[in-house]
Amino acid sequence: MRISELSRQSGVPIATIKYYLREGLLQPGRATAATQAEYDEAHLRRLRLVRALIGVRGLSVSATREVLGAVSAHQGEQHQVLGLVLGARPVGEGEEPPAVPGGADVDALVAELGWDVSPHAPARAVLAETLETLRSLGEPIDWHTLLPYAELAERTAVLDLDQIHPSDDLLAQAERALLLTVLMEPALLALRRLAQENESARRNA
Repeated sequence: MRISELSRQSGVPIATIKYYLREGLLQPGRATAATQAEYDEAHLRRLRLVRALIGVRGLSVSATREVLGAVSAHQGEQHQVLGLVLGARPVGEGEEPPAVPGGADVDALVAELGWDVSPHAPARAVLAETLETLRSLGEPIDWHTLLPYAELAERTAVLDLDQIHPSDDLLAQAERALLLTVLMEPALLALRRLAQENESARRNA
């Protein structure tokens, strides 16, 4: 397909596609003339993933390039690719994850649940920081408090991954997982607020 058709099918403007090509986010097409090239379905799938990483996840061009490089290194490994795209796994993993206040609580929670997650997962630091902030404000919160929430999150994760079509190309799976995860998060928060209002009304009827 020509670049105009690639633009039409992806919804990405031609000028943006050319920018992605210059920045190395998209591989060059097959040259058919001095100023023309042909693109295929692989270009379309990668372009859609680039659009999702930048436009939905909010990554910079340089960060997107790093993620795509890591994804290319793990082609065929669905678990690794989805983790990289969703930000559940860092692009580069050092020898030892940094120690953070509250990290022991997170380690205990993960161990209690028997979860198989990377010690470098960014979400570990987020959980640890949240626990420390709550404790600094006088809330006696530890990993035991989070356990029932984690069990709900586990059920949500099953629903999330059930939405990914195994017959799709790996990049298409990654794009769909990213869109569903990031765009569904505000909806999940809204559902929690609605459920809280309903429960309050029930208890105070």
